[in-house]
Amino acid sequence: MTSPTQSLPVPMLDVTRQNAPLLADMEAAIADVCRSGAFVHGPACRQFEQEIADYCGVGHAVGCASGSDALILPLMALEIGPGDEVIIPSFTFFATAGAVARLGATPVFADILPETFNIDPADVARKMTRRTKAIIPVHLFGQCADMAALTAAAGKVPLIEDAAQAIGAEYGDLRAGALGWCGAFSFYPTKNLGGCGDGGVVTTDDGDLAERLRILRDHGQHPRYHHHVVGMNSRLDSLQAAVLSVKLKRLDAWALGRQANAERYEAAGDRFDFAPAIELPTVAEGCRSVWNQYTVRVPSDDGTSRRRDALQKLLADRKIGAAIYYPIPLHLQECFAALGYGEGDLPESERAAREVLSLPIYGEMTAAEQEAVIAALAQFAAGEAAATGKHAA
Repeated sequence: MTSPTQSLPVPMLDVTRQNAPLLADMEAAIADVCRSGAFVHGPACRQFEQEIADYCGVGHAVGCASGSDALILPLMALEIGPGDEVIIPSFTFFATAGAVARLGATPVFADILPETFNIDPADVARKMTRRTKAIIPVHLFGQCADMAALTAAAGKVPLIEDAAQAIGAEYGDLRAGALGWCGAFSFYPTKNLGGCGDGGVVTTDDGDLAERLRILRDHGQHPRYHHHVVGMNSRLDSLQAAVLSVKLKRLDAWALGRQANAERYEAAGDRFDFAPAIELPTVAEGCRSVWNQYTVRVPSDDGTSRRRDALQKLLADRKIGAAIYYPIPLHLQECFAALGYGEGDLPESERAAREVLSLPIYGEMTAAEQEAVIAALAQFAAGEAAATGKHAA
């Protein structure tokens, strides 16, 4: 194992390692688009949309300009606006709430399940009102939310999957994007399937919704220059689609690499008694995570992030990248102060924000790099055990 004092640089993310072996194929795909001149709504876009629909196991996929737009467009299709409520988790990236607020609707924040970090179906059920027009469960960190329980809680209210971090994740026999009314994906470069810039897609089995999304993403025109609704400019350009088609063929192999790294962390946790100083993530029964992030907890007994921050500093001192997703739950963000939430309202979301730390998990990480991370974790856990007298049970 790498010595605890060894400074082997380990980046949190390194998209160049994934892209480098594919540069020739990506450049050839880009050149094909350039020769065709079909930069918008071209054959490359239609091909990629069909590939994504097939991959997710749905009838339709509609490309758009970003993962954020992939959330906004279905809400627009539902004509959600002022006076309407949309239930979302508080512990997630801002785009989920931003999509709701951008349309003038009210985000209603629900708490999370501590084991998976995903939205708590029981809290969703408690927060349903006659004004609830949609629910957006987030498949956080690469693991699907409890869609069976959420479907039961939702009744006839549409479920829009925020699957930005979960392409390829499975819930039972189905993949993310095929579990609700529709699914929203992001192709931001650091995602498991990342482009060379922004991009997104909405997946659905609802043909009417797919057609409406195609109209809404293109200024609401159908046919051209005839506008029966007000849409937006949110088109996945052909260059991104061409690159993503190249990369999609390798997605499952990359997921296996992430899974192998997750298993090595798990084995190391047992071997070096990480608990109780560090709690490793769990995958719910019947689910398959694609490990967009590998997020541990560093529990606190004083209500602060002191221990988590100490672990992050130890890693940084050894040139090991780590990141906090997410340090402030959405219900406590300044821009939502008018909604009246306060500290203590969503205790699990707030506790997660104090305790979580995401470690390198990308499939291209070398064995030596991962051993450097594990050595640092083991040192931290041993130091905590010596200071507190607490060891794993």
